Amino acid sequence: MVVMASGLLAGRLALVTGAGSGIGRAVCQAFAREGARLAAVDVHEKGLAPVLSLPGDNKAFTVDISQSVDAVTTLFNDVNKAFSQIPCCVVNCAGITRDSLLLKMDEKDFDQVLQVNLKGTFLITQVAGRFMIQNRIQNGSIVNISSIVAKVGNLGQCNYAASKAGVIGLTKSAAKELAKFGIRCNAIMPGFIDTPMVESIPDKVIDMLIKTIPLGRIGKPSEIADACLFLASDKSLYITGSVIEVTGGMFM
Repeated sequence: MVVMASGLLAGRLALVTGAGSGIGRAVCQAFAREGARLAAVDVHEKGLAPVLSLPGDNKAFTVDISQSVDAVTTLFNDVNKAFSQIPCCVVNCAGITRDSLLLKMDEKDFDQVLQVNLKGTFLITQVAGRFMIQNRIQNGSIVNISSIVAKVGNLGQCNYAASKAGVIGLTKSAAKELAKFGIRCNAIMPGFIDTPMVESIPDKVIDMLIKTIPLGRIGKPSEIADACLFLASDKSLYITGSVIEVTGGMFM
């Protein structure tokens, strides 16, 4: 007897960047739970091992998505060969920080954050759009991870804030251009989330930040993943060009 997959994303192929840790890994867990097949992408191969152990037909791809359009195009061709299918769901989670105060920030640190966070998201969105259109994907969905600092800024993160604000502009523009092809593009602004990015923050600073959050706690990666799941699924068919804040009420 053949057992059919069930769930919000049953039978769909999802490509997730930054899948090796944090929000990206949580997205993979949520999508696998809902029946998706996963093309898990990260620049670090080691972090992808847990994704391969998730239920379903999942494969890992080690790629620097900020490298070039050719590298990203090769990635999508490799995914197509591995699954005999084009991703209809794409979630851009890959991102880095290189924090420093504005007056002390090294130019290379500014460039590198923009290269990964903004250019990488642009390249994946561009190539994903091309492949979805060429293959007549029905109800394609692209979800880009921004940050609440794109809206309010943050001390020591002018590069990160600029990159994540750029993701918002990119998402809204892409949504306008891709809508006629049946492809939706949305963004999520996470607040203060318990990921490897916050591990280096001193406890006293964390305590101060929590006091600014009406819900009184740090967010979980799974809570961002659930928002991604909603935007990737048929539950959001009339939503595109939108930005969802998942912050616990921070900066309302």
